[in-house]
Amino acid sequence: MSATGKTATGRGATGGGAGGNGGGTGENGGSAGNGVNSPGWGAFPGAAGARAAVYAGLAVLGLLTGAAGVLVQAAWFPLGLLIALAAAVGLFRGGAKLCRTKVGAAAPGAGWAVAVMLMTTSRPEGDFLFGAGIPSYIYLFGGLLAAVMCTTLAPSAPPVQANKYR
Repeated sequence: MSATGKTATGRGATGGGAGGNGGGTGENGGSAGNGVNSPGWGAFPGAAGARAAVYAGLAVLGLLTGAAGVLVQAAWFPLGLLIALAAAVGLFRGGAKLCRTKVGAAAPGAGWAVAVMLMTTSRPEGDFLFGAGIPSYIYLFGGLLAAVMCTTLAPSAPPVQANKYR
């Protein structure tokens, strides 16, 4: 141990100081362990109005992804089905990672589900966009399952520090 209280590896004497892998606290009062609860790693964005705008944007992206997926999965089977499901899963998981909350995955999932359900209905002329075949059902149930899985597996909102308000 050197005169500054750090060992040769750069960690504190107990391994829990700032930058270590232990459970000590950092300078700002947050946990300095692996950075999960460190200051600055809360839900994105911090303001409630901005967070609502991000959720609304994710819901619109979910609508667009669902509508594009319905058209692509039917047009280019089986590659189109894989592309459409991969885009949906990427959006759901990306929303959860961006916002660091379960709502970040649920918002695009809800938008996706609304778009797909609206496209399953037939038009007065008898036309329809969502065919009644196996690929369409795989897309429908696979996308819904992906939305539920990504929402369930998303991290919950981090705890709020005592001096911060949400």
